[in-house]
Amino acid sequence: MGILDILLGRTKPVAPDLDQLFALPSAAVTLQAAAGFTPTGSGAVCFATVEGSAFEQIHREVQALLDADADRTGPPVELRRDDYGYSWLVSRRDPGQLPQLVNDLHAVNSSMEINGFGPQLLCSLAAFRDDSGRALALVYLYKRGSFYPFAPLPGGAERRDNALELQVKAVLANDLRIEQDLSRWFPVWGAPGL
Repeated sequence: MGILDILLGRTKPVAPDLDQLFALPSAAVTLQAAAGFTPTGSGAVCFATVEGSAFEQIHREVQALLDADADRTGPPVELRRDDYGYSWLVSRRDPGQLPQLVNDLHAVNSSMEINGFGPQLLCSLAAFRDDSGRALALVYLYKRGSFYPFAPLPGGAERRDNALELQVKAVLANDLRIEQDLSRWFPVWGAPGL
């Protein structure tokens, strides 16, 4: 970054750091102890919809890579599209297999990045629930290299539990690189598995 960039207020974008995903299992321990949320075993990678044979090849490669895991029941990765036109590669595990789920999310992100689809990657998430059934996702913003909590309120209306999100932000401040710009805490309505 040069002096002109500093004077004009331009900043260098944060490079994605997929290894940040590996902090999720320890953050989950903190989240359970402090707020009572446990993993559901569901996670997903969201990206701008990609068409064509190159993406189909990557999807098959990811399926084959993750299918080698003997602990898995069901398809390794399911491709879904949401109502907003985004695509999701969804992985489901037993709730006690969060480290394996994180490995799945990392593998999907890495495969897409290596094959030239990094610019289409938007976010990854891991889903959690508490004893009362409240949903929570820890969302990793690919282009920012940071996490934020997303807590939809039950009932179908697109409303968030902002107080819970801020509570989780405070609880996980020492475990995850939390996105400090709250305007970047985008809602992920209709995210598969949430």
